[in-house]
Amino acid sequence: MRVGIGYDVHKLVENRPLILGGVNIPFDRGLLGHSDADVLVHAIMDAILGALGMGDIGQHFPDTDEKYRDISSIILLEQVGHMLKKTGYSIGNIDSIIMAQKPKMAPYLGEMKANISNALGIEPSMVNIKATTTEGLGFVGTGQGIAAKAVVLLKAKR
Repeated sequence: MRVGIGYDVHKLVENRPLILGGVNIPFDRGLLGHSDADVLVHAIMDAILGALGMGDIGQHFPDTDEKYRDISSIILLEQVGHMLKKTGYSIGNIDSIIMAQKPKMAPYLGEMKANISNALGIEPSMVNIKATTTEGLGFVGTGQGIAAKAVVLLKAKR
């Protein structure tokens, strides 16, 4: 059994789509980044890679490589899933949290869960996504950015 944690944060800016969990969420701003800047998926990828002792997403998908510019993070998650399949481990479960003052995430959590479980080829029941505000505190609370954390449990394949 192995455990990994992941954390990601991106700045909210104008003229970018807001993509979280592979879902395009209607909002007046989006996350700034080289890829689609999906902080939820990035945190999950880092958690998986960390549990495997395989570094982080920056090592595998560097922001200096133009082939990753504006790429869907769900595509990158699928690639991490392929890396995982080559090991002696499989996902036991994923628990994650999105920290955003606005917009409300509840209407989109089911679709996010489906996107993530589909990308990894696992049951939706193995993915949990929560959302919270920071009660107006910090960069999340003032609407400057969105953050996400994830924990993954990997179990040895039988």
